[in-house]
Amino acid sequence: MLASKLVSLIEDHWEGIASTTIRKLRQDRAFEHIGGLPDSELLEWGEGILRNLSRWILEGREAEVAERYEHMGKLRFHEEVPLHEAVRGLQILKDIMVEFVRNQGIGHTTIEIYAEEELEHSVGKFFDCLVYHMVHGYEAELRKVAHMMA
Repeated sequence: MLASKLVSLIEDHWEGIASTTIRKLRQDRAFEHIGGLPDSELLEWGEGILRNLSRWILEGREAEVAERYEHMGKLRFHEEVPLHEAVRGLQILKDIMVEFVRNQGIGHTTIEIYAEEELEHSVGKFFDCLVYHMVHGYEAELRKVAHMMA
């Protein structure tokens, strides 16, 4: 499957994709909180998604994704990162990743173009799953803290 080769390409170049994402987050004033997180934490975040993409997308380990990103949501809550920044950060990472694949000049034949579209569809579903579980974890922690304060 050509899409699996594209996933491998992303995994092999995860650091450049993550670094581009971090630069974009740092340059945008809308990321006041998440932009203040250490580079090492943001790089680890990008690595966790990008280096494991074949595991998440091709092997379909949704339960593992759910657990990991609900934890991430709780962590972002305790770091006082606004939820909209955390969600937008994932969207930017996805956009940069897809743009990276497009810039590789692979889509010349109908099959290659189809593989890129297949990858974009799979990546879209995967990131939707990440966002859902991160928001779920964030809100669960918010309710827990609110209940403790009541």
